[in-house]
Amino acid sequence: MKDPLAIVRDLAAPYGFNLAAAMPASRYAATGEPAAASVRAIHPRARSLIVLGNGGGGLWRALGAHATAHPGWWQRQHPLDDFTREVVERTLLPALAGGGFEAAAAFPFLGVPVSFNFVELARLAGLGGPSILGMLVHPTYGPWIAFRAVILLDADLDEPGAAAGFDPCPRCVVRSCIPACPVGAVSSATRWDADRCVTHRVEVEADCAPRCHARVGCVLGPEHRYPDDELAYHQQRALLAMRSYYEQRLRGSKR
Repeated sequence: MKDPLAIVRDLAAPYGFNLAAAMPASRYAATGEPAAASVRAIHPRARSLIVLGNGGGGLWRALGAHATAHPGWWQRQHPLDDFTREVVERTLLPALAGGGFEAAAAFPFLGVPVSFNFVELARLAGLGGPSILGMLVHPTYGPWIAFRAVILLDADLDEPGAAAGFDPCPRCVVRSCIPACPVGAVSSATRWDADRCVTHRVEVEADCAPRCHARVGCVLGPEHRYPDDELAYHQQRALLAMRSYYEQRLRGSKR
């Protein structure tokens, strides 16, 4: 029987999903995360979790090719999320079933039936280490990574990624990400100040609309930086969530 992680890696890579690692479901359960106890709500016999993501711009290029072949795809409300589901649900899950495995999937952009902590999942799976940017970073791709799905599987797997134990910021002497932030929301002492970042993004929108300057300033993996149109895409969507957070949590405190 073929290694299910190998099946996922082989089939997902041509679509730009070039980060995949596996761990026992019990490792996530041990964190005490509220969603961890609900793994069995998705897959009652799940013993392992495969975390799937991308590093660099390959996923964006694959999405562009898919959108060209499917006119109107860019006009969807969530073209990247829909493409992710297309790959996972129409390619990966059937292939795993064909290999004799029972598999199910969950996504960070769908909160049903369970909303997983994908940052914690990726860290535990060795796909990223902590950073003062408020996001995980990878030894090769730096901050140019994202985690798109988790596949729950009835098999025993423990194959962490290259970022297992990776913790680069304490040893970084350049720290060019800190002065790059126009509002001082990144520091070695306090790490990422989310409220300061959100307030600046909402109140001075144009300044950070094309890209996060601190993320671009990271010394890790600059050659894997997302293309400009992808940066703008993610920044626009992040801003929508930030505006909601600002209205609910920050605006009232400033009055």
